[in-house]
Amino acid sequence: MILNKNIVLTGFMGSGKSTIGRILAKKLEHSYFLDTDSLIEHFENREISDIFANEGEEYFRDAEKRVFNWVKNDVKNAIISTGGGLPVFVPEIKEAGIVIYLKVEFDDIVKRLDEEEIKKRPLFADLTKAKELFLLRDEIYTRLADYTIENRNIEESVESILKLIK
Repeated sequence: MILNKNIVLTGFMGSGKSTIGRILAKKLEHSYFLDTDSLIEHFENREISDIFANEGEEYFRDAEKRVFNWVKNDVKNAIISTGGGLPVFVPEIKEAGIVIYLKVEFDDIVKRLDEEEIKKRPLFADLTKAKELFLLRDEIYTRLADYTIENRNIEESVESILKLIK
């Protein structure tokens, strides 16, 4: 199956966007997987944690907008995993493709993340603040999504997305 549009996966940190994105890209002919956070690291030639530590969140959000504009204008037939904050700071996200919110409850996300994963996510350092952020972003993800998938099981979520886009 050839996609006419990109599939843009949104959701909170640790919601399974990259895992599901990679699986979808393998299952769909002529499509490929991109992760906006990885693209930022590639374009900046450094890790996101370094960008936050040395330049701050505002600089990171500007880099995120540059990556989004590149994706929106130059990428076709891709499965795109966004950083957790991208939909908050780039509300025109639908311009890049069909937006699917992978919804996972906060407590389930915390159970999924190991120490190494938490280190890679600067905004997850304080769980109380992270939960507040989750609740705020959940509203935004829901409002901006074309579809919402309750991601309790990776395989079931992949099948649900495939049904939606066919």
